[in-house]
Amino acid sequence: METPRASRTTSSGSPAGGFAVDPSAAATLTDLLLRVAAKDQQAFAEFYAQTSRRVYGLARRVLIDPELSEDTTQEVYLQVWNIADRFRPDMGSPMAWLMTLTHRRAVDKVRSEQSSTDREARYGAAMQEIDHDDVVDTVTQRLEAETVVKCLDSLTETQQESVKLAYYGGLTYREVAEKLGVAVPTIKSRIRDGLLRLKTCLGVN
Repeated sequence: METPRASRTTSSGSPAGGFAVDPSAAATLTDLLLRVAAKDQQAFAEFYAQTSRRVYGLARRVLIDPELSEDTTQEVYLQVWNIADRFRPDMGSPMAWLMTLTHRRAVDKVRSEQSSTDREARYGAAMQEIDHDDVVDTVTQRLEAETVVKCLDSLTETQQESVKLAYYGGLTYREVAEKLGVAVPTIKSRIRDGLLRLKTCLGVN
């Protein structure tokens, strides 16, 4: 059998057809719930009509938001349809049972919304942090590169030439010496002196 769907709220913001239930109506509500447990759609409609205003009111007090409150009301009555057979008259009144379901559902909705908000906030913060780190890394690398270039300019021409061939060109001391037509010990001396000057310029101990 198709699950009955409770009517949506009226334009006034409260579920249609609801009115306050006084204690004398408990027996009637109990009877309706027992019939709902047997999947009596007419009983479900009557139960909804007699209790929906209070369900919506409690949901609204917890959730504040009208749309969320309306959705929660619908969810509560879907739950009633599905678990009406769990109601025990000897354990309390129908309204107490219904209000307990409503309060739990509304609190769950609050937690769900908060969890979603927190996830979005954490994601946004993470994205900002990643973006920030990328920018910092890029700027740092550029500054370091600029510093190295400036420090290279502080070397003598022969030192620059030897260091660049060895460290940027990937040549060995012998290959640098052959390329420049200079003795290997001379190249080693140029590179060693150039590196010492670079360390001083870069502030490396």
